[in-house]
Amino acid sequence: MQQQYWVGDFYIDLSRNQISHQDHIQTLAPKALAVLTVLAKHQGEVLSQDMLLDSVWQNTIVSPNTLQRSIAQLRKALGDDGKVQVVIKTHAKQGYSLESKVEWGEKTGASTATTVTEPLNTAIQSSEQTVHTKDRVSTKPTNNKKVALFGTLLFAIIGASVIFLKPQPTSLSVAKLTALTATDDRENAGIYSPNGDYVVFHRYEERLCINNIWAKHTGTQREYQLTQNLSSHGRHTFSEDGRTLYFVQQQDCRQPVTQKQCYKLMSLDFAESLVSPQQPKTLMECKNSRIRSPKWMKGNHLALLQQHQNRWKLISYAIDTQQSQKIYGSLDDNVIQFAYSPSEDLIALTSVNTQGEYYLQILSPDGEVHSKVAINYPSEIAQYRFISPNFSPFDEQLLFSTGRQLFTLSYDGQIDNVSLPLDEPMGSLNFHPSGSRILVTKGFYDSDIASVSLNELENAAQDPMHDNHRKVYSIIERSISAEDSATFQPGGNKLAFSSQRSGIDQIWISDGKTTQQLSHFAMDSYIDGFYWAKDGQSLLANSAKELYQLSLNGNSQHFTFPFPIDQLFHWDSGAQTALANIRIGGLLKFAQLDLANLSYTELRDTPVNWAQKSTTGQIIYTDNLDRFWRSGDIEDTLIETLIDQGSDKRFILDGERLYGINEHYELWHYELGNKQFNVIGKLPKNLDYLTDVRQSHALISLRINAKKELAELVLAQ
Repeated sequence: MQQQYWVGDFYIDLSRNQISHQDHIQTLAPKALAVLTVLAKHQGEVLSQDMLLDSVWQNTIVSPNTLQRSIAQLRKALGDDGKVQVVIKTHAKQGYSLESKVEWGEKTGASTATTVTEPLNTAIQSSEQTVHTKDRVSTKPTNNKKVALFGTLLFAIIGASVIFLKPQPTSLSVAKLTALTATDDRENAGIYSPNGDYVVFHRYEERLCINNIWAKHTGTQREYQLTQNLSSHGRHTFSEDGRTLYFVQQQDCRQPVTQKQCYKLMSLDFAESLVSPQQPKTLMECKNSRIRSPKWMKGNHLALLQQHQNRWKLISYAIDTQQSQKIYGSLDDNVIQFAYSPSEDLIALTSVNTQGEYYLQILSPDGEVHSKVAINYPSEIAQYRFISPNFSPFDEQLLFSTGRQLFTLSYDGQIDNVSLPLDEPMGSLNFHPSGSRILVTKGFYDSDIASVSLNELENAAQDPMHDNHRKVYSIIERSISAEDSATFQPGGNKLAFSSQRSGIDQIWISDGKTTQQLSHFAMDSYIDGFYWAKDGQSLLANSAKELYQLSLNGNSQHFTFPFPIDQLFHWDSGAQTALANIRIGGLLKFAQLDLANLSYTELRDTPVNWAQKSTTGQIIYTDNLDRFWRSGDIEDTLIETLIDQGSDKRFILDGERLYGINEHYELWHYELGNKQFNVIGKLPKNLDYLTDVRQSHALISLRINAKKELAELVLAQ
């Protein structure tokens, strides 16, 4: 296809997504230029909306509003007037036509009187690299579709000035990384106030087990505690005038019906809180559904996600009337995450459909779908990775992080790597209102593996003078990173455990003297369960929601199930079956996997918190209320004795004996046969998980340090 042409006195360069006129250069969204190109090929003809939509947005569901926005962008760039319509003319109930003369070809002769040296980084909207020369704008396209978004930004203007008609940057360049918080506490979920003067964030003081909302003035660096003893809560958002802060708070339900936590939508007077900590007000309480991610929208509404029966939908809550209504929700897909742009008054929503396909939708706050496109995952991102993008200052481009990598996501569903590998995971990207800075949350997690003597723990429980936190366990694997999920090798003396000591979550093997890495998973992969084979010579691991069998001799096998494995709980290597939470049709279910046939049998139409299988083949699992159940031929049975003994610390089956930890950090065991229950002793409160038990010893993971802090990516001017 011809990459360059003229529309009147305007030079169109598709290889750069640019329109040039005299000494003015503008960068437009690729789809807008695609509309112009179709009109140019049919200069003077009236093309219907359907024809333009079918030509530019092939195999994509979009509304006529999307086309109208592109036409408006083109008219502005071409100096046209929506009323006079000299260049692009609207024909009522018929379509559009391009009225200006069209000439195909590159700039030649006098047309190159304006001499421009391009910035080293192309605009974020461009999908092709440019070639720079000293005397003219290059028009040679390349096949490289990676966008060099972060790098050196240089505007060298020779002989004429480059004026951008649109008051927004064309490229991003990171000048420095600046820390905003530097305490021993954990700070996260930062957002800017609408005027950009404050950063508001959560601060969790682990030594006091207190979580509050704080603010920091970006100029004076003074900090303000906004709440008092608030406990746990989710993300927050500002009203347009910056006077009110909204967030979701979680707390234990007194009388839970379907879930262990109740969710409250809260409001906080920001101005008053800057004077002294305030008590937030409850706007809405949910005892039988979950809510999360509130975002203020125009019209005094809040958008937030609500979950009913394992399916998420996007709702709008009217602050004035205290009524809520659905913005988007369908039986055909499940909402993953969303973002809102006040400047565009648009919602960007990611979802997964019943075929397991991932989509990006652009919506109006009233639920009108402007576009719906499949997300094209590059090789750098695992195929089942959820994407939570945020709006950026650039036309039709979103920004998101997978941990140590940054990416852009266009409204067309295209993903490009920002090419800025990070030494620490960064997330929760949030642009400053000026677009000159990006607020991020970064941090690290350090946990060690400890061995607990069950006999010493039991003796310590009977002796109140005994310091069991020091005497009953010993650290057996440690680094300055996270170690977790250690398990004993069947019939051997080795341990398998996960660790991020290499920078990526991998499986390691230790014999007590030497430790070596067994797996080689890709960057930003996360392990969600792994288990030994009965002969102790291999492990089944769930990495990036896919299953791999890793042999100690270095061989591996990939089980290519046509759906994501959310959490692996158990592996019977003899029968080649496994227990897992899987995602079918966008919804999580508890199932037994058949590794030989790559099939599954649904055991429960909702996920479980944790599950194990006994030596007799009975399945034990906990539900979302942390209640224990045992499988049966006719129906599953609640284990009444353990009604108050569940927690999120997992449990282990050693033969027919069940070991667990309650919310008081007490380790207990329960005999499945004679139903005898006994508390062994109390474990330290920095315990993360119980991971294995063999005879008289248990393996646990202990949290040593958990650090999160706010930082800014300061952009070059």
